Amino acid sequence: MKNVPEIFGSLVFNDAVMKARLPKETYRLLRRTMAEGKHLDLSVANVVANAMKDWATENGATHFTHWFQPMTGVTAEKHDSFISPTDDGRVIMEFSGKELVRGETDASSFPSIGLRSTFEARGYTAWDPTSYAFIKDGTLCIPTAFCSYGGEALDKKTPLLRSMEAINKSALRVLKLFGNEATRVITTVGPEQEYFLIDKSVYEKRPDLIYCGRTLFGAKPPKGQELDDHYFGSIKPRVAAFMQELDEELWKLGVLAKTKHNEGAPAQHELAPIFTTTNIACDHNQLTMELMKNIAKKHDLVCLLHEKPFAGVNGSGKHNNWSISTNTGVNLLDPGETPRDNAQFILFLCAVIKAVDEYQDMLRLAVATPGNDHRLGAAEAPPAVVSMFLGDELTEILDSLENGTVYDAKEQVLMRIGVHVLPKFPKDTTDRNRTSPLAFTGNKFEFRMPGASLAVASVNVVLNTAVAKVLAEFADELEGVEDFEKSLHTLIVRTIREHKRIIFNGNGYDDAWIKEATEVRGLSNLQTTPDALAHYTDKKNVELFTSMKVFSETEMRSRCDIRMENYCKVMKIEALTMIEMAEKQFIPAMSEYSKLLSDTIISKKSVISEIDCLFEESTLSRLSSLTSTAYSTVKEMKVRVEELQTMKKDFEKAAFFIKDKIIPLMTSLREAVDEAETICASKYWPVPTYGEILFSVK
Repeated sequence: MKNVPEIFGSLVFNDAVMKARLPKETYRLLRRTMAEGKHLDLSVANVVANAMKDWATENGATHFTHWFQPMTGVTAEKHDSFISPTDDGRVIMEFSGKELVRGETDASSFPSIGLRSTFEARGYTAWDPTSYAFIKDGTLCIPTAFCSYGGEALDKKTPLLRSMEAINKSALRVLKLFGNEATRVITTVGPEQEYFLIDKSVYEKRPDLIYCGRTLFGAKPPKGQELDDHYFGSIKPRVAAFMQELDEELWKLGVLAKTKHNEGAPAQHELAPIFTTTNIACDHNQLTMELMKNIAKKHDLVCLLHEKPFAGVNGSGKHNNWSISTNTGVNLLDPGETPRDNAQFILFLCAVIKAVDEYQDMLRLAVATPGNDHRLGAAEAPPAVVSMFLGDELTEILDSLENGTVYDAKEQVLMRIGVHVLPKFPKDTTDRNRTSPLAFTGNKFEFRMPGASLAVASVNVVLNTAVAKVLAEFADELEGVEDFEKSLHTLIVRTIREHKRIIFNGNGYDDAWIKEATEVRGLSNLQTTPDALAHYTDKKNVELFTSMKVFSETEMRSRCDIRMENYCKVMKIEALTMIEMAEKQFIPAMSEYSKLLSDTIISKKSVISEIDCLFEESTLSRLSSLTSTAYSTVKEMKVRVEELQTMKKDFEKAAFFIKDKIIPLMTSLREAVDEAETICASKYWPVPTYGEILFSVK
């Protein structure tokens, strides 16, 4: 292990590097652009580009790329070398300000439904100076936004930057009312990343893992996570070596990788970073996922980022720890020592409560993916019903404000464990709720619904924009009032009364809660991706994003279609993979084992006609029935997939058709094959089993 402070950020064109390499005035203008969003003149960009090129080439880079995040969920890059020809047939290394601030790429192969005509291919990338450039695999990577020829956002970064600007403007209006002198408000994020590591040799024998990132078949092994012996357990040597290399490579790129440990399921692990500015945190999480996959290969491992790669054990999430801070270092979601008397905190808390209640459908659909449909609702993943956990203290404070009663502040209690040698320490005012979609955890909200593979920018766009909208409404109401304190109190009480239905501190897995949430409180329960995406362009949601200038209505409708189409494509691939595996692997294996059983029965009875063949006969009977079920289900699935083809560009219709007609068949096929796995002899089963996969890394 190298000296961490020395290697940290060594491949990043960060503030220290800029300060050392740029002229003072250039550095000042660039910092102003980064802090205030001011335009950067091309002459200044030329100086920055030259310094950036010199630094990059000194660190072994030969190419540069505009690194962007199209609506595929992964990053994209087109590499250009620094070389420029000279008159004597040689080359020099050059990089201009124009190349730094703007790039042009073919946008035709990226998702952009409704944003351009098929024949219109031009797309632009634009430098995002708020996220540092870095070197990856010998290439200078410049974080950029990606837009169409008409200026529409084709990526995940542009809406995120817009949403950050929206919450900055709204929050500053509110802070001004309290006499707060902050000039910039930012949101911060720390996205915890869960993942599975399995041996490459078993991965390569599973077409479903290769094509779909998850197992479409697989019977439950004798041992799963029942003993809780993997969670926080001793890390195996191969995994530890992977984690060490991952940490080092992330640290070089300035990623604040902090915590690593085994998660609840066998072969499952987690990496958690220290929080940072939302834009940078989202960029870093994209880098983290890419490096996880690439570094795993070096160790003959495969990193699975699917939300539910294995049925019956924990799925993988990406807990999004979100907060709001000022450039003066104040966390606006920090209650302080006496939260009851912290009116500024209470108002910002109320803004989040109202935003989550009014836009619960947007938060749900922000995390809606085919993979997350399998994960939500069990094994530490929250249910599809969106609610907020505040804990006893904050809930009691809000109740006292609503009812006009005196809040009896709790005294800090020391934890007493009953062993004198152990230290006494202050007990937190509230426990943690692992089943809550959005839990307050001291000075931030932990949004637990996002799945492991999700580009985390999406959920933060919704959080930022919804809270920005509510803060703007609060500012509209409070600006210019004669009695600020009275108006503030009235606003807080009304907000609590109208939106307290979203607060729930109990067990999110309890069926009674789901019933209460939907039937009594009127909360939405959008259980699948098509159900959720159907609300994307509801009038109130379009008004939210257009009024905050985060999306145009056209951009929203495009994104809705893109995500519906993506759902259809993913599910079609899964259905075709199931058909192929059933026809080429499982049904032949079941038939072959059935033949062995038949031959055994005939052979035994030829020797002793009255011999007992109970095992062979009962197994043959059940296996023949399962084979017949699998075969007939595959035939019907083929018909349904052909029917799906006729729906072409009607993505919503196709998505609901998949949900209602194809997924039930996929479930039936899996049940038949999984049961067959439990009664077939091991040597006849054509793919590695769950037990072999989950416990493959020694």
